[in-house]
Amino acid sequence: MNAAIRLPAEQVYAAELHALAQGDDRQKPAGWSLSPKAVLTYLMGGKASDGTVISPKYVGRRQLMETAVATLATDRALLLLGVPGTAKSWVSEHLAGAIMGNSTLVVQCTAGTDENQIRYGWNYAQLLAKGPSQEALVPTPLYRAMQDGKLCRLEELTRMGSDVQDTLITVLSEKMMPVPELNTSIYAQRGFNIIATANNRDKGVNELSSALKRRFNVVVLPLPDDMAEEVSIVSRRVGEMAGGLDLPVPKNVGEEIARVLTIFRELRSGATADGKVTLKTPSGSLSTAEAIATMVSGLSQAAWFDDGKLHAEGLAPSLVGAIVKDPVQDKVVLEEYLETVLKKRPDYAGYYAALNAAI
Repeated sequence: MNAAIRLPAEQVYAAELHALAQGDDRQKPAGWSLSPKAVLTYLMGGKASDGTVISPKYVGRRQLMETAVATLATDRALLLLGVPGTAKSWVSEHLAGAIMGNSTLVVQCTAGTDENQIRYGWNYAQLLAKGPSQEALVPTPLYRAMQDGKLCRLEELTRMGSDVQDTLITVLSEKMMPVPELNTSIYAQRGFNIIATANNRDKGVNELSSALKRRFNVVVLPLPDDMAEEVSIVSRRVGEMAGGLDLPVPKNVGEEIARVLTIFRELRSGATADGKVTLKTPSGSLSTAEAIATMVSGLSQAAWFDDGKLHAEGLAPSLVGAIVKDPVQDKVVLEEYLETVLKKRPDYAGYYAALNAAI
């Protein structure tokens, strides 16, 4: 029997959401399934009134999530901003799932996204047969969110062109969308809002216009400052993903996560952990998300080809893939790091040899 590879947050964590809802007697904004405090508990972790343990979905500063939740309780849209891999989409999905019980009203913005994919489209067979009509109109996720008073998620907002971005201005300021072909407009119902994500480092993005920026409240999600915090995030997500993929988790996974993260953190910060050696930085972000992907790839290698043993040789190809995005510049950065840092660390001898062999 087939099974979905990945289910929406509100289905995966349905038991937690149900437990929170059962004991939530606080006031709720219009259209919300949970009160703002219950949403915050869902995001940051804690316990429901019946004792159900709520797992943390975001590991970081509580104040950032308070601001995000409080913003969505107003009529102001939320923009989650940060470098790639800072859990923007993850937080966006969980916010929508907890607040509305539906995180699936999503527009994935790309360079090819046009106004029809943001506002509404047409069933051309109906359009040609009967002309413009309500039956011929094809609603987008944004249209449906306005119609039903739900949250709409716009992923990678700065990926689409500035002219298309600006189609959102009327929606955000007037809470309505003109449909000139039908000589009418759709007005947003109570509960409607937008959660957008954008990264501030990727190349080739389109700047948001000042008019559009003013209509968002911006919450910047940082990379974890603390090594222990990042190890906790990676360990938890690797465990969850390994379970979903039926991959065994070796006993030494914690040690290897710490080693991989040490390499990532030193390269992206441009200095060793003790601050004694200055390093060149690679072109990629070496984010927490990339560390998670590297470890899951290593677990797959270990399970299928290395008799369940997780070691540097199995992780090295994925590490190189994460670090060396530019085959010339980044290769030089990694080679310098290997010779000036890892070569001098006896406990990283396996990584020194494996990475040299992989590049």
